[in-house]
Amino acid sequence: MEPVLFYGVPHGCSFGSIVALEWLGQPYRLSRIDMLAKSKSDIYRRVNSMHQTPTLLLEDSTSLRESFAILQNIAARDLDRKLGFAQGTKAYDSLNQMLAYLHTSFHSAFAPAWAAYKLGEGDPAIAILRDLAKEKAAAGYATLQLHLQGRDWLVGETKTIADAYLIGIARWGEDLGLFDLKTDYPGLHRYLQKLEADKAVIFAHAIEDATPAITAGKFLGHVTLDDVGTHLAA
Repeated sequence: MEPVLFYGVPHGCSFGSIVALEWLGQPYRLSRIDMLAKSKSDIYRRVNSMHQTPTLLLEDSTSLRESFAILQNIAARDLDRKLGFAQGTKAYDSLNQMLAYLHTSFHSAFAPAWAAYKLGEGDPAIAILRDLAKEKAAAGYATLQLHLQGRDWLVGETKTIADAYLIGIARWGEDLGLFDLKTDYPGLHRYLQKLEADKAVIFAHAIEDATPAITAGKFLGHVTLDDVGTHLAA
């Protein structure tokens, strides 16, 4: 079977891996995981023992976890696409540095707000958690806006897996009602709007929203967890 990306809803960071697969232009499939479901799938637990997304089921039926690793795997499948760079080059190091920042510092800044999102209405911890997230995320948005001054893309002269990953997590500030990016970070907002117009990003939104999606790559359709179960490594 072609690689299968397990992506999480609502609004998971796996969004960036969908975008990257579209940019790659090689055959792949998707499997949808409801991250808020109270009942956890035993089949998906075999794919990812932590029951997190994203996970990439590889051609040999083994699993690759964590966005950082998945995105680098996607980029390495065709370096001519320039979604990533050859290991050992300065460009590769710059990309790794940016991915590490996005995957740790920036992504984790929103963790308190996501925790607050899951609490019951009226819980006094909600305001504390949201304030903490806003403080941390504001520093990240400011850092990224400054980094993008005079640049078209996060790393190098073309869009890379770093841009794909950022578009999936930068939206969380508005999703969670913490920021108005157009007003608070206009430079970063312009960059994000450029990405929002990309066909792969439009496709990824439609996939998440379960609306008609037109692939700009080689998406071959969704598979169910039952379908996947027959292909898992023993």
